[in-house]
Amino acid sequence: MKENVTVPEKAPDRLAVLARIEELEREGRFDVDAEEDPPTLPLEPDQIDYLRVKPISKAKVKLSYALAGKFLDGLLKDGKLILKEIRGMEYLNGLTSGTIITCNHFNPFDCFTVEHLFRISEHQGKRQLFKVIREGNYTNFPGFYGFLFRNCNTLPLSQNKKTMYNFLRAVDAILQRGDFILIYPEQSLWWNYRKPKPLKNGAFKFAVKNRVPVLPVFITMEDSDVYGPDGFPIQEYTIFIDKPIYPQSGLTEREQVSAMRQENYKVWSRIYEEFYGKPVEYTTE
Repeated sequence: MKENVTVPEKAPDRLAVLARIEELEREGRFDVDAEEDPPTLPLEPDQIDYLRVKPISKAKVKLSYALAGKFLDGLLKDGKLILKEIRGMEYLNGLTSGTIITCNHFNPFDCFTVEHLFRISEHQGKRQLFKVIREGNYTNFPGFYGFLFRNCNTLPLSQNKKTMYNFLRAVDAILQRGDFILIYPEQSLWWNYRKPKPLKNGAFKFAVKNRVPVLPVFITMEDSDVYGPDGFPIQEYTIFIDKPIYPQSGLTEREQVSAMRQENYKVWSRIYEEFYGKPVEYTTE
């Protein structure tokens, strides 16, 4: 740590989130968010143009990406998002089909990190990156972030069956035409949590159904010498992109989904153990 650095007091709300994460890990409730989400309002079919084919949808996508790009550049310039190293970029550049990108979820800004990967890749300008998000983030998130949640090629889940039917059709169309979809298979956000969490099947079901690979991305963290206003060190990210995982022939669909999910978790665990120098161990009782 640099000399003469004034360390701010740790924010009570962040300490409460860390305590909540410890509680959820002990209880084995890995798929529960540690922070209060906005209330989830149902997403009706006529409220979302998943493929952004309408002129107004295309215009909003263009505007939202211009705003998001400036915001991301500001985060990087001001040291609020620190990308220390990217490893395995050749695996992203080498993809020739639609792909599911999986990533660990530990900060609202980790989606900007994956977006940065995509925009410096060889796919920029040729393919699109879509992001699966929770329903409430689309229907009821306020302000600037809410605008991005609604318009930056997001794919909100929904409790409405008709809307979900449209979601599933859109996922198939996006993958079949060769675009990318980012999914957080842990299904929860735990702030600055470094370990991989158990994975859900959804991302791998989409991959098996559409015969496309999953590209596992795992982001590791180190304390920087810069403190945020919450009193915690801003994290330096090392982004690991590993080899694509493909559906296996000769297995049932369920077996293929299970095999891909287990392989993804194995890859993340290996990266964690090699980077931090310790095994993945949980406090689950």
